[in-house]
Amino acid sequence: MTIHDLTQAKSKPPAAAPPVALFGREWLRAPLGVGAIAPSGPHLAAAMTRGLTQHSGPVIELGPGTGVFTKALLRRGIPAPQIAAIEASNGFTTALRATLPEVMIIQGDAARLRHIMPFGVGGAGTVICGLPLLSMPPGKVFRIVSGSFMALRPGGACRLFTYGPRCPISPRILDRLGLTAKRIAFTPLNMPPASVYLLRRTEEPDA
Repeated sequence: MTIHDLTQAKSKPPAAAPPVALFGREWLRAPLGVGAIAPSGPHLAAAMTRGLTQHSGPVIELGPGTGVFTKALLRRGIPAPQIAAIEASNGFTTALRATLPEVMIIQGDAARLRHIMPFGVGGAGTVICGLPLLSMPPGKVFRIVSGSFMALRPGGACRLFTYGPRCPISPRILDRLGLTAKRIAFTPLNMPPASVYLLRRTEEPDA
């Protein structure tokens, strides 16, 4: 190896941590914030994005983590500039910006979505929520869901998943916001198994 080769090797940035290692590091740092024991798998990513097309955007993703759902959105044909991913973790945010440079990665709290509005009020077609809603206080869940529907245009929908036996949004919050929740998928092969729910405004028919 020449001196030039050594210089080049030293100047290269460190390789990004593998998704599982990154997830484990962030879980150890803030287990309640991550809310799962393993990153979402390909079966759940497929279920969360099933039926979405290039016409389903713009898409706001809440809590992208390692980017499993973000990459699934790209495979569904959603253009990268039409995806805005809002992530609270500095570690996840840094990794996402390195691996998905064309996607809008915003470090911030999803509960403040009404103040962020990456596509403007009523400018998004879909919200994908990967947040651990069951571990959050009701007030924060309310702010996340109300902000999501403030960001959505008429006919837009929010997709979320849960490891629990029922929708993680309480009937009280759904009624207060005028929303309906429908389970649209179950992924037994995910670890842990998860259900996917679709939230819509009550006055709007199912797509």
